[in-house]
Amino acid sequence: MSTDDREIEVYSPPIYMPGDKVISKKNIKNDGTMYDKEIGEVVVKKGDVGYVRDIGVFLQQFYIYAVDFVDRSSIVGMRGRELTPVDVQKTEANS
Repeated sequence: MSTDDREIEVYSPPIYMPGDKVISKKNIKNDGTMYDKEIGEVVVKKGDVGYVRDIGVFLQQFYIYAVDFVDRSSIVGMRGRELTPVDVQKTEANS
């Protein structure tokens, strides 16, 4: 387990809130939790844009953001470190 994984995120407020527009920082594969996809199939590609729909907690430690990727017609649970807000992307592109 990495040092980052030992941090208890739920002691701080969530990074994102429902309605926030976010971008995936990496490809996400099905770990077996999406019944209509094969295990290992890419369900989100790096750069895909979605909207935070809901916030859950995993192992009473981590926030899991249910992100609705409208173009893919799927909702995927992701960690905050796997996402970046759309506003940050636009700011970095203008720098």
